[in-house]
Amino acid sequence: MKLLLDQNLSADAAVILRSRGMDAVHAREVGLQAAEDDAILEWCRTEERIVITLDADFHALLALAGARNPSVVRIRIEGLREALAALILRVVAVIAADLQGGTLVTVTETSIRVRRLPLVRSTP
Repeated sequence: MKLLLDQNLSADAAVILRSRGMDAVHAREVGLQAAEDDAILEWCRTEERIVITLDADFHALLALAGARNPSVVRIRIEGLREALAALILRVVAVIAADLQGGTLVTVTETSIRVRRLPLVRSTP
């Protein structure tokens, strides 16, 4: 599984994840530190990487576009520095199969919500 940690996350987490055998890069390491969200999504599609972020915009962009990929994990827990890599490892272990199929994931302190892409609006 290949991960891209968005610029709003600690670059140290990518180093820790790699030391644990994950294929993880930080946006800064691949020249995406100032890239627009659309460019990051396209890069991740091409590289078959999963976006890990704090940013809600990725979910909105994929939903509005009716996109099927890439998967995006939005972490909604503030103040994770040292614990970030451990959290990512736990989340990936729990939902690995879902991440391969194109999903929007929201992680809070008490839950992991998984929504398969593309999102479709139900009609009344």
